[in-house]
Amino acid sequence: MPNRSRSTERLIQAAMQLFVSQGITATTTRQIAELAGVNEVTLFRQFGTKQGLLLTLLKDAALLTPLGEALGQQATQAAHLDDALYRYGQIQLEAIDQAPELLRSIIGEAGQYSRETAEALGQAFQQINHYAAEYLATVLQDQPAPRLPVATIAALLNCLLLGYAVLEVTTPPDSLEENRTEFLNQLGVLFQQGVLAQLIPAAGLPPAPAAVADLPDAIVHSLLQQAKKSSLQDYALAYLLFAAGLSAAEMAGLCRLHSQSDRHQHVLYLDRAGSRQVPVNQWILGERYGSYQRNPLSQWLKSRKDDQPAMFINEAGNPLSEVEVRLRWQVWVADLRTATSQPPQIEQAQATWCVEMLTKGISLEELSLLTGFAIVQLRLYAQRAQEKAVLERALQLDQS
Repeated sequence: MPNRSRSTERLIQAAMQLFVSQGITATTTRQIAELAGVNEVTLFRQFGTKQGLLLTLLKDAALLTPLGEALGQQATQAAHLDDALYRYGQIQLEAIDQAPELLRSIIGEAGQYSRETAEALGQAFQQINHYAAEYLATVLQDQPAPRLPVATIAALLNCLLLGYAVLEVTTPPDSLEENRTEFLNQLGVLFQQGVLAQLIPAAGLPPAPAAVADLPDAIVHSLLQQAKKSSLQDYALAYLLFAAGLSAAEMAGLCRLHSQSDRHQHVLYLDRAGSRQVPVNQWILGERYGSYQRNPLSQWLKSRKDDQPAMFINEAGNPLSEVEVRLRWQVWVADLRTATSQPPQIEQAQATWCVEMLTKGISLEELSLLTGFAIVQLRLYAQRAQEKAVLERALQLDQS
C-alpha cells in the first residue's frame, strides 16, 4: 500500500463509512470532507471527484483482507463438505449485511462508472473469488479432484450468493419465497449433487438423495416376517435396519459390545469413543417388536455359542461383510414389490427410519447427531415426513 498523508487516510475512511451506511449515491463530497475533518477542496485536490475516491477504495486490496482472514479461520473447522459450503455462504452474506446501501449503490450506479472504475470493481470481485478458491481448496485438499477447476467453482458460488444478496437488498423483506437458511441449505445440495457430487463418498458422507423413497408399513412388516422365517440372525439384521436406521456398512461393522440395554433403553454405540449413540426402537411403524431387553437382536445374541466378537457372522464364523448383508436383504425382498414395481432397496430401510423419527417429532438437529448426516442432507427426509403427516391428516378428516 503506498504511503498516504493523514488527510488522505481520513478521507478514505470517511468515504468508506458513509458509502457503507448510506450508499454512494446519497453520499456527498461535503459530507465526506466534514467527517474526515478536512476542507472539501482537499478532497478534490487529492481525488478529483467522488468517483475518483471510490476508485481508490476499490483498488485498496486491504479492504478485503478481513474476509480472507475469516475464511482462512473457517476452512479447517468445517466437519462436512456441506457445512463448509454453508459457512462460506453465511460469511459472505453477513459481510453484505454490514453494507446493504453500498451494494444498492453499486448496482444502481453501474452504468455511470468510468472504465477504470468498472475494471477496479471487477478486480475486487476477482479478489473475492480468489479468497473463495483458497477456502475451497483447503476444504477439498484431501479429496479427489472435482469436475471443474476450484477457481470456476468459487466463481459460480459467488455469483449465486451475489444474486441472492441483490434480491435481499432490492426487494421487500417478505417477498422472497425462501429465507436465507433455506437458500444456503439448497445451495449446498446443488453443489453436492452437481460439481462436487463425486466428492461425497470420499468424504465419508452419503449423497443427499434426489427424493426420499421410504417404504410403506405393509412392506416393512412383511419383510421382517420373511427375515424371521430365515433365521434368528436374519430377523435380528432386518430388525436393526428398521429399529436403528443403520446402513449396510454400519451393520457389518457392529460388535456384540456395541449393544447395551436395560429395561429403560436399548442403545448402540457406533464408534470407539462412544460419542455416536443410536437408540434401538421397540416400535417400528406402529407395531411393537419386543422390549428393550427382549427383542430380535437380544434373542440372536443370547443364542450365540461362539467367541466371535462381531455382532453378525457368516456360516464360516467370520464377521458378516457388507456384501453379505446386502445378499441377505435380496432374499427377504424376493417376493416384495414397491409402488414402482421394483423390489425394495436396502437404503430404503434407513430412509424409512429417518422419516419415522421425524414424524415422531425429533428435530433435524437431533437426527443429525443420531445419524452423523449433515442437516442439509436430512431436509428431504423432513419434507417427506411432513407429506406423510398431511396425508394422514387428510385421511382422518375423510373418516370424520
